[in-house]
Amino acid sequence: QVQLVESGGGWVQAGGSLRLSCAASGVIFSINTLVGWYRQAPGKQRELVAIITSGITSYADSVKGRFTISRDNAKNTVYLQMNSLKPEDTAVYYCTIRPYGGQSYWGQGTQVTVSS
Repeated sequence: QVQLVESGGGWVQAGGSLRLSCAASGVIFSINTLVGWYRQAPGKQRELVAIITSGITSYADSVKGRFTISRDNAKNTVYLQMNSLKPEDTAVYYCTIRPYGGQSYWGQGTQVTVSS
């Protein structure tokens, strides 16, 4: 059974930093495994924040230069380093993985709140 457990969310003042982690179990992490972070703010649709697929890293324009996605295949873990946080970054953040040729899996979400 595949399970994704996110951690690292919380409350921070504008300009601060947080590091989210997503630990995966029950699945083999390989270089071809797609990993990513999405977020959903109240009343808004879930949106892509950052993703690594086929060795290519992509970011939403709103987070470029502030957020960094990374992965540790040995630990089956995905990270999202978030710097220079803004109030508009407030949302529930979800990690996702998709093994090569397989289905997508999602974590339960972690709340990030940025106060002005």
